[in-house]
Amino acid sequence: MGGDHGPSVAVPALDRVARDLAGRGVRFLVFGDEAQLRAEFARCPGALALSEIRHTERVIAMDEKPAQALRRGKGTSLWAAVEALRDGEAVACVSAGNTGALMAISKLILRMASDLDRPAIVASWPTARGYSAVLDVGANVTSDAAQLVEFAIMGEAFHRAVHGVEHPSIGVLNVGSEDVKGHEEVREAHRLLREMGLGLNYFGFVEGNDIGKGTVDVVVTDGFTGNIALKTAEGTARFIGGAMREAFTATWRTKLGALIAGPALRQLRARLDPSSVNGGPLLGLNGIVVKSHGGADARGFANAVKVAADLAQSRFSSEIDNNLKRLAAALPSAVPAAEPTP
Repeated sequence: MGGDHGPSVAVPALDRVARDLAGRGVRFLVFGDEAQLRAEFARCPGALALSEIRHTERVIAMDEKPAQALRRGKGTSLWAAVEALRDGEAVACVSAGNTGALMAISKLILRMASDLDRPAIVASWPTARGYSAVLDVGANVTSDAAQLVEFAIMGEAFHRAVHGVEHPSIGVLNVGSEDVKGHEEVREAHRLLREMGLGLNYFGFVEGNDIGKGTVDVVVTDGFTGNIALKTAEGTARFIGGAMREAFTATWRTKLGALIAGPALRQLRARLDPSSVNGGPLLGLNGIVVKSHGGADARGFANAVKVAADLAQSRFSSEIDNNLKRLAAALPSAVPAAEPTP
C-alpha cells in the first residue's frame, strides 16, 4: 500500500515476477486493502494464482515519523508484512513505503543480527564494469570505524549473492587515495580492513569517480554521503535521458538519426534507468527486508522483489553471520590500546 502508487504498481510488478521467476517456487503474501488489491489482481491473473491476500485496514503514511509509526504501527500492512517474516511465513519482505518506518519497525520486530547496532541500506550501482554494491545509502547519518567494517562484510556477502562475484573487491569511499586523507573514522576503518585478516578482498580507498568506473565491487561509506551520492547519480541519469530525448526529437534530421540509432539508444536508456537496479536491502537484520523506491514503476518494484528472492535463495545470511563472528573475535586485538593519561 506504500510508495507513490500503491497496488497499481505493486500488483503488476508481482505479475512480472511470476513470469520471470517461473519454476523457482516463488509465492507472495500480499498485505493491504483487499478491495483495492483484488481490483488490481483481476487484471493480473498470473500473479493472483501465486498470491494470498491478507487484509489490513490501516496504512503508515509516507510522511509519518518513525517514532509515530512505531506507536501506531500494529495492524498496518507494513507491520503485518514484517511480522510474517519474523514468524516464518515468508522468507523476505519488500516494501515501497516509508523508509524510516520500515527500518524502525523491522529493527523492533526482527532485531539485529550478531549484536549489530544498526542496519545499512545497500544499492546496486551501474558501472562501466557491471554493478557495484554501495552502502550505506541512507540508514545511518554517521558511522564509526567498526560499523564501516561491518558494512564491508555485509556488502561483500550481498554482492556475491546478487551479482555472482565469488571474491568481491572492497573499497572505502574517501576524498583521496592517500592513507592520511579523510576523517578519523574512515582512516581507522581503512586500517582495520587492512590489518584484521578477515579474508576480505580489500582494495583500499576509492574516490567518487571510482564508483562509476567500477574500480571495486563494494563501496563502503556512511549513509549521509551514500544517500547524497545515490540521489545525485539518479538525478544525473534522468537529466541525461531527458536531454537526449529533447535532442533527438528537435528536428526531422535528429528524429531520423534517432530512428537509425534506435536499438543503441534503447540499450543506453535501459542502463541509465534507475528502475533497473531498484531494491535496497536493509542489511544486518535477522531477516531479509528490501526497500523499493517509493516512486518505482512496475518494472522497478519487480526488480526489488527479484533481489529479495535472490537473497532468500542464497547463503547470504550465514556468510554475514560467520564473518561478523570473526570480526568480533579480531576487533579487540585490532584496536590499539589508549595511551596512558599524563
